[in-house]
Amino acid sequence: MMWLPVSPGRRGAAPRHPQAQLVDYMEGTNQTGMIHFHFRPFSKLPEVQTLIFVAFLVMYLVSIVGNGSISLIIWSNHSLHTPMYFFLASLAALEICYSSTIAPLTLASVLSAERALISLPGCGAQMFFFIFLGSADCILLAVMAYDRFVAICHPLRYTLMMSWRLCVQLALGSLALGFILAMQLTVLIFRLPFCRSQEISLFYCDVLPVMRLACADTWVHEATLLVVSLTVLTIPFLLIALSYVFIMAAILKIHSAEGRHKAFSTCSSHLTVVLLQYGCGSLIYLCPSSRYSPERGQVVSVVYTFVTPVLNPLIYSMRNRELTDALKRTMMRFLLS
Repeated sequence: MMWLPVSPGRRGAAPRHPQAQLVDYMEGTNQTGMIHFHFRPFSKLPEVQTLIFVAFLVMYLVSIVGNGSISLIIWSNHSLHTPMYFFLASLAALEICYSSTIAPLTLASVLSAERALISLPGCGAQMFFFIFLGSADCILLAVMAYDRFVAICHPLRYTLMMSWRLCVQLALGSLALGFILAMQLTVLIFRLPFCRSQEISLFYCDVLPVMRLACADTWVHEATLLVVSLTVLTIPFLLIALSYVFIMAAILKIHSAEGRHKAFSTCSSHLTVVLLQYGCGSLIYLCPSSRYSPERGQVVSVVYTFVTPVLNPLIYSMRNRELTDALKRTMMRFLLS
């Protein structure tokens, strides 16, 4: 995938879109000619590369079908039009976009017999959407924990506290915060000078591998990345943990075994996804950059870019009886029609 350079805006022209400003920043900083990066292959053996391509393609298609099915089922079943399922459908839509930011270019790179090149603006665009959607994903998981906290700890006030207006504001707020953090970090990184075309030690344009290719001191950028990581990973995770302390205390007070099981099943699926998402992100972004290992980064990145989007719909559908029943009803209507 190639990205064409964008010419600077003329005096008196309309305000530029942030995406166009990002491209101008990158091209204005690197004046030494068009710079291209290429991704490090998983293996030098064509047979192994083919197996990896098939595995990645299957996981990508399963994640698209699984998350798309969850969104469509929730949208088509009025019984699921509640705040919890609204956030779940939003998470599934984010997962589709998140996977599509990485998977198509990775598949093309793995399948290509020659080195697949990506231009500097193209790399910046991929990094922006990866940070944007990944950050919004993590923040939305914290919002979902708050929704479960209100539902279990304040059931009589749930409909009053979790109004549809608040739900939409929380979902849009997750996107807005992710957009702001992604734009600032991406612009800051791609104002660094990149002296020549080099190999990225990963299969997509992630922050740390790209920063290592810069021909300048990056301590300010590493400090900024740490601040963004704390904002996206540490603070939401602490809020989730605090929510679950109150949730577990409330569940233990429920006298009915069926009520405890229902409350625990809806929370356990969310908690499993949280541990997968935050655990993988913390292994990469909360460790000192001096201890960053490309080999470990490769393995962990495969987990949270290909494996996690596949597991999320499976975890939610297996642990959620209402969603499973809605899926069965939808399939029956489809077969009967």
